[in-house]
Amino acid sequence: MDNDIKYMQEALKEAELAALEDEVPIGCVIVKDDQIIARSHNQRDKSHNPLGHAEVLAIKKASEVVNDWQLVDCTLYVTIEPCIMCSGAIIQSRIKRVVYGAPDIKGGAFGSSINVLEANNINHRPEIVKGVLENECTAIIKNYFKSKRSK
Repeated sequence: MDNDIKYMQEALKEAELAALEDEVPIGCVIVKDDQIIARSHNQRDKSHNPLGHAEVLAIKKASEVVNDWQLVDCTLYVTIEPCIMCSGAIIQSRIKRVVYGAPDIKGGAFGSSINVLEANNINHRPEIVKGVLENECTAIIKNYFKSKRSK
């Protein structure tokens, strides 16, 4: 649990970078053997790419680091519950464990909106840990959208 907090703090740093770039502040780090091997944050607007989610970008980087598409011994830390697209990338990359901070009731695909892991014939089911630094993860995204509405 201490490591989960430590790495979620790193994911929050990535979320802060996203906010500075006026992106939705979601951050992600991927850890293997107690080392961060990839980190990223949302970059959809900057890249003009709908695939520019923190998780997808971090998975791509991690795959390059380990020189394999399978990330079987990795844990992905992300500030907000992954969406359907990102959960699909997580499943496809065989990530062992996913730790997220805040639930996403509108788009979370690991139980809040839908649970993709309930699919009958899914070929991989990562362990899911919810609510690590939930208050901090919720605050950064709420403050971002609050600032957008006040403009």
